[in-house]
Amino acid sequence: MTTTLRIIPGDATDPQAKGPKIIAHVCNDIGGWGKGFVLALSRRWPEPEREYRRWHRERAGNDFGLGAVGLVRVRPDVWVANMVGQRGIKTGSKGVPIRYEAVERCLGTVAEHAGTLGASVHMPRIGCGLAGGKWERIEPLIERTLLARAVPTTVYDHG
Repeated sequence: MTTTLRIIPGDATDPQAKGPKIIAHVCNDIGGWGKGFVLALSRRWPEPEREYRRWHRERAGNDFGLGAVGLVRVRPDVWVANMVGQRGIKTGSKGVPIRYEAVERCLGTVAEHAGTLGASVHMPRIGCGLAGGKWERIEPLIERTLLARAVPTTVYDHG
């Protein structure tokens, strides 16, 4: 049974649901944390940025890289999924930073975590801000990974 994607106005750092929740967002693969949605996360909790920076710093000995997910617990019932889904931070000769295949791999991992935790997933329109992605390419990835596994998923339009 497929779940329907819920798109509502609001702030993805303040998920509107009962029970365990995962806030998913896209990070870059160069250790940069300083623009976009991550600023809202950092205003609310220090742990996601601290863990992302440590994960990147120690990348020689861990799985940090495109397609990897770092799950960080910020409250007893809330986790932040740092999803490495963009190459670098600038749009240039290689196109926009978003890497759709990496985002899809990340979302698959998030779906597994959500299943294990019995969690719903909450996110901004991932990959569509600084990463330069197109929502019409991101939404099918969410459908194939989270919704196909019946994970309740909410996208927040910050506006």
